[in-house]
Amino acid sequence: MTDTYKTIASPSEETLFKEKNSKFFGYAFPVTTEDEVKNHLDILRKQHYGAVHYCYAFQIGTEKIQFRANDDGEPSNTAGAPIYGQIQSFGITNILVVVVRYFGGIKLGVGGLISAYKTSAQMAIEASEIVEKTINIHFIITFDYKNMNKVMRVIKEKNLQIISQKMELGCEIEISIRKKNAEMIFDIFNNLYEIKIKLIE
Repeated sequence: MTDTYKTIASPSEETLFKEKNSKFFGYAFPVTTEDEVKNHLDILRKQHYGAVHYCYAFQIGTEKIQFRANDDGEPSNTAGAPIYGQIQSFGITNILVVVVRYFGGIKLGVGGLISAYKTSAQMAIEASEIVEKTINIHFIITFDYKNMNKVMRVIKEKNLQIISQKMELGCEIEISIRKKNAEMIFDIFNNLYEIKIKLIE
């Protein structure tokens, strides 16, 4: 079972590709929500207010994949699709790639556009650090304070990552577990007396 995915560690350096006086600035950003996508696009539109096209593609998610490709006024499938093709060919997710175009006065034609957007997207991804991350499952464990030691012993023994905790009379701990170990950890807690565990969707 695969429980890892590839993404980029941080935003890429700006890249520049030139073709017949047109300039294509490329950017890659790590994203996990559509709101983040929108924010990055807003910032780039302000930064490059003289540009004519802000074409992009993004992919979010590891098991449920969400993606979009946008030509932003370029002929259909000449910009967003080639950018998305590069995201797929690098096998990465949780990424936004934007190519900002300044028109240089000479038309590139469909083939020229596809090639320029593809190259610019490739350069932006290559300018990023690609990292492998694990797909993690989150659980909430609820228990009475008196059972704290039982719960903490398992967390320590299994080296589980605590995301958040509320320690009152009724305690709650959110843990993150690598997908391939999730079932085993769930069973351990599920079999402990007076302790409840549930999956966070």
